[in-house]
Amino acid sequence: MKSTKEAVEALVRCVGYDPGRTSAVARVLTDASVLPAGGPGRSPELTPQDVATLMLGVALDVPLRAVADTVRQYRALRREGVPEGAPEAISNTAGEELDILAEIAATGSLEAKARAAKTIMTVVNNWSEITLVDRIDTRRFSSGEPGRWQAYGHRKSVEINGSAFLAAINDVFLEKK
Repeated sequence: MKSTKEAVEALVRCVGYDPGRTSAVARVLTDASVLPAGGPGRSPELTPQDVATLMLGVALDVPLRAVADTVRQYRALRREGVPEGAPEAISNTAGEELDILAEIAATGSLEAKARAAKTIMTVVNNWSEITLVDRIDTRRFSSGEPGRWQAYGHRKSVEINGSAFLAAINDVFLEKK
């Protein structure tokens, strides 16, 4: 059984997040039912996808009161340039892509993990956008016009190294010897 505390510690250790902010975001997401809550005397049972959601929540530069709604909004972002009703093979949301990466990190083959480890995840904070870049392609998920910055001025973002994300998932879900 994997607890929220273990996920928080892994993200702090492997990704380099601030411990206080990571714990506070985990509490907010649990209270908003974005992350599972445990029962009396038992810890919640987290999945790799829950750790990916927590990682996204901490990467967002929003007040704690807005974290849960913003996580839901970012997870629902559609691939840039793909219209509504497009074939399922190309119409994944950002949340589904993060869930796939989390599942690969936890249970994937060595080859799949090697590719995922080379992914750079960029969470843009001054407009709704997530970009996943690996050696094969770039997947951009946004709520705006394809290929354009959605604000004047600078682009404020957080980049997360795929190997750090994989290390955090492995830290939580792989059995320790």
